[in-house]
Amino acid sequence: MRRDDEMKLGVMILPMGFHHGAWRDPSVPANGGVDIDHYARLAELAEGAAFHFLFLPDSLSVGERDHAHTARAGRNDRLEPITLLSALSSRTQDIGLIATATTTYTQPYHLARMFASLDHLSQGRAAWNIVTSAAAFEANNFGENELPDHDTRYRRAREYVEVVKGLWDSWEDDAFIRDKQSGIFADTTKLHLLNHRGDHLTVRGPLNIARPPQGYPVLVQAGASDAGIRLAAEVGELVFSAAPFLEHGKQYYSTLKKNARALGREDDQVLVMPGIIPIVGMTKQEASEKLQRLQSYVSFDLQIAWAERLLGFVTNLRSINLDSLVPEALPQTNLSQSTQKLLLDLAVRQKFTWRQLISTMSDSQGQMMVVGTPHEIANAMVDAFSERAADGFIVLPPTVPDGFKDFVELVVPELRRRGRFRSRYSGKTLRENLGLKRPLNPFTRAGASTGP
Repeated sequence: MRRDDEMKLGVMILPMGFHHGAWRDPSVPANGGVDIDHYARLAELAEGAAFHFLFLPDSLSVGERDHAHTARAGRNDRLEPITLLSALSSRTQDIGLIATATTTYTQPYHLARMFASLDHLSQGRAAWNIVTSAAAFEANNFGENELPDHDTRYRRAREYVEVVKGLWDSWEDDAFIRDKQSGIFADTTKLHLLNHRGDHLTVRGPLNIARPPQGYPVLVQAGASDAGIRLAAEVGELVFSAAPFLEHGKQYYSTLKKNARALGREDDQVLVMPGIIPIVGMTKQEASEKLQRLQSYVSFDLQIAWAERLLGFVTNLRSINLDSLVPEALPQTNLSQSTQKLLLDLAVRQKFTWRQLISTMSDSQGQMMVVGTPHEIANAMVDAFSERAADGFIVLPPTVPDGFKDFVELVVPELRRRGRFRSRYSGKTLRENLGLKRPLNPFTRAGASTGP
């Protein structure tokens, strides 16, 4: 199916910015993680530029191993995403609202109810970023010594998503008639019990809220391991990927679309959106100086700690020669296997030493980073879009608000000049704006509309 000529754009909101040194920058509000007005200003900036959505990542633990590193990390004081987006739903009108929630340490009934509520509050702008827990310390917060193994987490996730969708389908779209004259509030012929009994979950249902305005909130996934790609191909409607270089992005895009197509899904119903870290300057030199300033805020010791975490805590980087080349393989991690593989592939491709890879991980975490002028950044985005490495991008501002403001004011006009990004919203719901179909309730009688 022919793709629209305009790319989709979203923004990932980390309260200080994507770079680990961002919180120390004078332009960044140090208490931004718990300041609703700060988030609202970022939402207003994104909505004013007609971005498709805000994207909030999340984790259910502090990520650092010891107090020394925790003391210098700027990401352990931020609001829970569904709560935050519920508040922002009343301060925005058009922009989509994506919250991350894990299938490993939440109950599907709770999650289905919260996302249905967010979709109603926002009048059809909610989305769920489906993740399996991959942070080493999350298990300890839920009565376990370690995470379930990688494949088990993904088997549970697949079952979990089906349960949540089934709960959203508890009531047909017109089940709540609310007829005061007759005294009938709900037509129970349009009520359906889930009665799910599976390998990991047992859930009766029904959900005690009407079906979400979008049918289902948009389903977002970021799988890149073999198990992750299978899940993304099955259920992902918007897929967040990492594409540090063009060929990697093209390969992932082709693989995912092929797998989704084999399951009977249409290409334009599975949107691939890699991350991009834009460091914008009016000159290349100015952009480089911005990056250098951020790098100066992060000690090498903290960079090593972060690198060990991204590689899955399988190697002690303090005990090896950092000027030796990175090997092609390390012991497999039970944490994020796709992140480990991505970083090792990047290191081998670039012939990185450990010291170079550690620096790269601190700056970009394996995402595409473009340091340059608005023209150069737009070129990189248009090339990836045209070469079928992306249907759009999730912007990862290095700092907020200034790093995001630079992108909105300098790069977005360049994309519009080339006819690659819109200037206004085209629909009311997130599905309408992304061109995704509204799912039919399988219990609805034949002949019901499935239009967007």
